[in-house]
Order: sequence, then structure tokens, then C-alpha cells
Amino acid sequence: MDNKRSISSIVLWLGLLSLCFLITSCQRNDAVYTLTDGQKLNFYNLRGRIVLINYWAIWCKPCRTEIPELNALQENWGDEVVILGVNYDGMQGDELKMQAKNMGINFPVLARDPREQFGVTPSGVLPETLVIGRQGVLQAVLLGPQTIENLLTIINSSSTTN
Repeated sequence: MDNKRSISSIVLWLGLLSLCFLITSCQRNDAVYTLTDGQKLNFYNLRGRIVLINYWAIWCKPCRTEIPELNALQENWGDEVVILGVNYDGMQGDELKMQAKNMGINFPVLARDPREQFGVTPSGVLPETLVIGRQGVLQAVLLGPQTIENLLTIINSSSTTN
């Protein structure tokens, strides 16, 4: 009787471990996104860095003001921060690439919106920036154009809390 319980316990534990592995694998696969240049990006691999997901549109004047700040942040702080763009209007393909170029965006642009992965509903305000902490968890939603100083303050506070 004890052998049957031991075998049952082992089978149960193996089943639970398999289920955990399967769930973890699915979560990692769900986090894979394509960039406009065709490269793949997995949010799981960005852990340890702060990720800023910036929503922009070609018609958004405040977005045009903010993009040089984001470019400078990516250029100077790229080891600690990853900046990703998302077109608010859902443009795709060559049109998306052309708009990103016209906006002067020097950071990677996602071909699809990752908002659902982080449980964020659209605010309807542009520009909008999601701040994802070092552990891959949403920390803040920033509305309106950001300056490099403001973003560095947020990054530094994220570094101490995450």
C-alpha cells in the first residue's frame, strides 16, 4: 500500500512539474513580438532592463516633440533601458516603416501592440508611454510628452523599487 502511495505521489509531482513547465513555456512564447525590421523580440529576455513602450501617431504634434527625447535616452542609456515604439493607428508593413522614418524614430518599432500582455487599456491620450520594470511588470503609464529628465527620474525610481 505504501508503494502505491509513493508511486502516486511521484506521478502527481511529475504531472505538476510538467504543468508548471508548460505554463512557463506558454508565457514566454506569448511574449514574442515582431519588429518592423523583421527581428523577433521576447519581453522575457528584456528582464533586468527597464522597458518604455511609447505610443505615437504621425498626426500627433506632442509625439514629434517627445521622439528626440526618447532617441537620446535610447542612445545614452541603452544598456539599462529599452525603448519600443507602437503606432497608435495600427499601421503595418511599409506604411508603418515610412511613418516611423518620417517621425525620426531611431528605436525599434513593434509591428503589433503588446498592451494586452501588460493588462493596460488604451487611454486615448498621445503620446502614451508604458513603463515596464526590471522584473517585467507594468510600473506606470505616462500620459503626454515626456522629457529626458522626467524619464531618467522614473528610471532611477524604478531601479530602486525593482
